[in-house]
Amino acid sequence: MSSRENRRWAAYGRGALVALCVLAAVVNDAALQGHYLAPVMATALVCGAALLVPRLRWPAAPVLVTVATAWWGVLLLPMLAVVLYDLAVDRRVRMAAGCGVAALGANLLSYRATSLWTSQSYASTVLLPVLAVLVGLWLGSRRRLLRALAADVEHLSVEAQLREDAARVAERSRIAAEMHDVLAHRLSLIALHTGVLATKSGTLPAPVTERLGLLRTTSVEALTDLREVLGVLRDPAATPASAALTPMMREVGELADEARAVGQHIEVTTDGLPEQAPTTHRLAVYRIVQEALTNARKHADGAPVTVRIGYGPPATLVEVTNPPGTARTDTVGSGYGLVGLRERVTALGGHLSSGPAGAGAWRLAARIPHPAGIEQNGTRT
Repeated sequence: MSSRENRRWAAYGRGALVALCVLAAVVNDAALQGHYLAPVMATALVCGAALLVPRLRWPAAPVLVTVATAWWGVLLLPMLAVVLYDLAVDRRVRMAAGCGVAALGANLLSYRATSLWTSQSYASTVLLPVLAVLVGLWLGSRRRLLRALAADVEHLSVEAQLREDAARVAERSRIAAEMHDVLAHRLSLIALHTGVLATKSGTLPAPVTERLGLLRTTSVEALTDLREVLGVLRDPAATPASAALTPMMREVGELADEARAVGQHIEVTTDGLPEQAPTTHRLAVYRIVQEALTNARKHADGAPVTVRIGYGPPATLVEVTNPPGTARTDTVGSGYGLVGLRERVTALGGHLSSGPAGAGAWRLAARIPHPAGIEQNGTRT
């Protein structure tokens, strides 16, 4: 049910309650006086209208109902309970207490036949207003609590979405930085080899020498443009300028050796050669295994980890599994590493899955299809 429907049904319920209070005032008037008294009916209708019209409800309704109850007593006591309930819901306890004391105190001094302080109505005179205030306080606190919880849930949802977006952006920046390293290395090799060939210009035909000079110039310009566009993504404090042309290409074997050095038990099975897969796939495999080993150390400390990698076409496959182990309490993570990995794998047209694998084990797997034009031997056609 929507919030608009909730408000509509609440308005219907309030209207029915006020109508019931007006009817009770008329019936009480007939029972006490033996006939219908026009002033009581008119007062009950006016008080009911004040309780139903939002703009008149505060502060006109409390004052009007308090004065009417002080004068007519028990005939309008149900409406006083409605007013006290409304005030208590809005945490206006002092005003509720003031209205109740004013109505009951003034009626005590009136000595009318409809006094609230007769022996027949003495219990309801005290119980009904107190009960209305207590119920109003409880329901008001419950509504505020629900609104606060809804606001917290919405805030947490927005915060989680922002964290996921930040993780995706960070992963894209990391991909760009890695590609900067790899492409810069290869462009520098092209420039180097063309420069070497240009030194042999005396033994080469003039058109070939001209083409080599153009190729060298173009490769150097491309390298400069690449550094300007993507080089800003690198952290200058983390990477020295002298390493600008050093590729960040690292294989899973090095990662496994580092993990074994800190006491982690790892078994790596590789099908095919890393050169059979595109550079972007090799970088993705490295990041997936790195994240899986990190999670295994955090959540299954001491458990052996099995890594299976397939580089050959038609797709690069990677699967990391580990049985349950002891969770460590001395590590804190962002919890969004898988979000970044999923962004990376999806950008390559692949699919990443993670979750229980049975018997309490955990499995992280990815499949990244090779681009068209790669043969079984890893060369492009």
